[in-house]
Amino acid sequence: MPSGARLFELTDPATTALLTVECQRGVVGPDSALPELADAARTSGALGRVARLAAAAHDAGVQVLHAVAERRPDGRGANRNARLFAAAERLPVQQLAGTTAVRIADPVPVSEDDLIVRRLHGLSPIAGTGVDPLLRNLGCRTIVIVGVSANVAVPNAVFDAVNLGYTAVVPADAIAGVPADYTAAMVRHTLALVATVTTTEDLLTCWKRPRRPRPAAGRTARPSPTGGPVSPA
Repeated sequence: MPSGARLFELTDPATTALLTVECQRGVVGPDSALPELADAARTSGALGRVARLAAAAHDAGVQVLHAVAERRPDGRGANRNARLFAAAERLPVQQLAGTTAVRIADPVPVSEDDLIVRRLHGLSPIAGTGVDPLLRNLGCRTIVIVGVSANVAVPNAVFDAVNLGYTAVVPADAIAGVPADYTAAMVRHTLALVATVTTTEDLLTCWKRPRRPRPAAGRTARPSPTGGPVSPA
């Protein structure tokens, strides 16, 4: 685990975004297409922690993005080059655009300032979805990644974030996968090699601590012509 000071520095609200991964009704809700995964997310407490982190992010001024996986009713543009995609097409609940299945699941709060990024293809919540340019335009350098699943989408998001030059932070108790014990193994043997692994409580503590005020935008220090104290430009 990182020191409190290091985590505090990494997760500055001005340069940090919280990315919730597939925390949608059709994945982790009561009518999930993947009931085993939904059960793991809820019984482990991971979904509840995602909700707490989202609420804290709103309070602290951290940008929140919700990554949603969906498909068109005709399947146009969707991948068919892996067993996972074929299996998804046969599930009784489909993540169809515009349906309740692709709405953010309770109890995760959604603010009007949140960005919802939807993808019709692939496995990654980041690559090819517009997340990268959105975050760069917002000045973000750290991405806190939470949600499901530890099997595919979460590690994919971590790898893509790192490859794009971001610092990835993973609260290990706010992600879930199946079987349940796989999540801990994934975190320990894979994600810990490339991401800053922490806990929900440690991150909440960082976002609640007061920070030094920043200089007003566009105001820079310039030397005094008399050699005295500097004055703002």
